[in-house]
Amino acid sequence: MAPGRWGRVCADYRTSPDHHLPIMEQVEAGIEPDSQRATMEPMDEQDGRNLAVVLVVEDDPNIADLLDMYLRQAGYRPYLASDGNRGLEVFAERAPDLVILDISLPGHVDGLEVCRRLRSDSDVPIIMLTARDDEVDRVVGFELGVDDYVTKPFSPRELMGRVRAVLRRSGNSPANPDRVFAFAGIRIDGKRREVTVDAEVVALAAREFALIWFLVNHVGQALTRRQILDGAWGDGWIGDERTVDVHVRQLRRKLGGDLPLETVRGIGYRLG
Repeated sequence: MAPGRWGRVCADYRTSPDHHLPIMEQVEAGIEPDSQRATMEPMDEQDGRNLAVVLVVEDDPNIADLLDMYLRQAGYRPYLASDGNRGLEVFAERAPDLVILDISLPGHVDGLEVCRRLRSDSDVPIIMLTARDDEVDRVVGFELGVDDYVTKPFSPRELMGRVRAVLRRSGNSPANPDRVFAFAGIRIDGKRREVTVDAEVVALAAREFALIWFLVNHVGQALTRRQILDGAWGDGWIGDERTVDVHVRQLRRKLGGDLPLETVRGIGYRLG
């Protein structure tokens, strides 16, 4: 692949004599990886222990193979798909623990449409990949329930850090899970991980619930964006602290005026 746009993405890529047939082609053909690829499986899988399954939906074979290699080296079990329809099929077949999803997929089913369909009946964590650094795309993605957003070109090692952080957050139990908080017509149930407004359930993305649950467990405290990021999503989260602002806007829009979430100038936010 020629240097330039993807130079940073491919900077750490190394070929291997075992890397004959991309795993994407094997998955799309419906066959198991060959014996040479099997020798590259992480030791955990050979020992029979469960590995987190990661679905990568990416139409660029160079990026897809690169992510396949890094995910395997990091101890995950990746499955690749090159378009939205195949991605949905693999998702149904493999029930992944996390999805890495390119926003600009070929055909009628692009990344946003895949996200919509996944979110219709699943809360699987989703990391969106895009070649566009546009706030509109980010807002749309977050509204659809994307858990994290990575702009190309990216560092594979940084992406692996985000994968670890998102998986860790998705597996964390919320603080004081049996508690129920109420603000006027808003009811936040930690055990059910459910928020209702005037007795109507409000659909929140996993990250949005993590945010509101962290805030209700710190009612009355003025919290910086970094404190919110570390507390709600884990101290391994990498990215722009202004991500908090996007999610706060979504919470205010979804939960309405009864949510006593204030902006504290020069600091961050305070609930109650």
